Amino acid sequence: MKAARINERIWALHADVDSNDLFEGIWPIPEGVSLNSYLVKGDKIALIDLARDWCGAARELKTQINELGIELGQIDYLILNHLEPDHTGWLRDFKEQNPEVTIIATQKGVELVKSFYKIEDRLMAVKSGDSLDLGGISLRFEETPNVHWPETMMSFEPESGTLFSCDAFGSFGKLGNRVFDDEYYAEEHAFFQEESLRYYANIVASFSHFVKKAVEKLAPLGIKIVAPSHGIIWRERPKVIIERYLKYAGYMDGPQEKEVCVVWGSMYGNTKLGLEALLKGLEDERVPFTLHKVPDEDASFVLADAYKSAGIVIAMPTYEYKMFPPMAYILDIFERKHIFGRKTVRIGSYGWSGGAKKEYEAKTAALKWNQLEPIEWAGAPDDETCMALREKGRELGKAIKAG
Repeated sequence: MKAARINERIWALHADVDSNDLFEGIWPIPEGVSLNSYLVKGDKIALIDLARDWCGAARELKTQINELGIELGQIDYLILNHLEPDHTGWLRDFKEQNPEVTIIATQKGVELVKSFYKIEDRLMAVKSGDSLDLGGISLRFEETPNVHWPETMMSFEPESGTLFSCDAFGSFGKLGNRVFDDEYYAEEHAFFQEESLRYYANIVASFSHFVKKAVEKLAPLGIKIVAPSHGIIWRERPKVIIERYLKYAGYMDGPQEKEVCVVWGSMYGNTKLGLEALLKGLEDERVPFTLHKVPDEDASFVLADAYKSAGIVIAMPTYEYKMFPPMAYILDIFERKHIFGRKTVRIGSYGWSGGAKKEYEAKTAALKWNQLEPIEWAGAPDDETCMALREKGRELGKAIKAG
């Protein structure tokens, strides 16, 4: 991979991570992820964001800088928009190779540089509206707290209209030798759209109110290029990714898409039989749905569909007087990521006794779901139960369509 020229003074540097490692130690990245940094060159040189030394990313970053005819020791400023280690993990080694570099972050970011990396010298704190003159080109800083850490800011180059947005407007998925939106075909954009939703639901969803505030704050800047730290750089249609993120932020409080995310698990097939009857009811109402079997499917993918859907079905058996354990984990993730206010129904079979109800109600109380009356049955569902389940699917479908 080579540095990609944004203009005569700005280059995009990136490394692709293609690994079985989990992003943030939680989320699978089967199609990888990019780690993007940016070099801005005036009379002085600034590097915006670093990388973690992950799958050779630090070596790749250094190689691309060198190929531009620049040594690490020539970089005057290191701008850290966000201190999460995937963007800063290489910081101590970088500082050892360039001890005279000035590190720029928000005041909270400076404190994290000190606590994370034990660096105390040549730190510069900036706030919204501050600027850095590099000689022939300048950068402006805007604090965007809680998108998605408290210290987060974005950097903006006014002449080209380039917004260096760090984790905002990002996506999972590796880039290869193409980094710009106009280099991808429609079907490839469809993939990145799915991965941007999953990235948002996994990483950013809890902070959706702050995303809205940040977009409103940034609107007067006249953004022409969106350059995130993960995923595609948007130079042809930057409004696409900004509007996409606003739409995602809106899913928290609604409206969501008029569809249903079905999350199910079955020990011996009895819950599955009941679910099949309920799904016929959704089909009767022509309401689309997605299916996610747990624990077979990772919570990352479940979360993406649940976050955008107006309806949720929880289908699970009782397990030792309580919830099916994999489902308990899913509901915990839903609470952490603020999957609030959905229209839902719970169904499931039990053996010698029920008991999931109490734990389920406790786990979903904070979610403020509009819940239909659940249906439980002993063992395999009989014809009468299947008819009731199909009707329950119709009831949920009608509620979803009504909005």
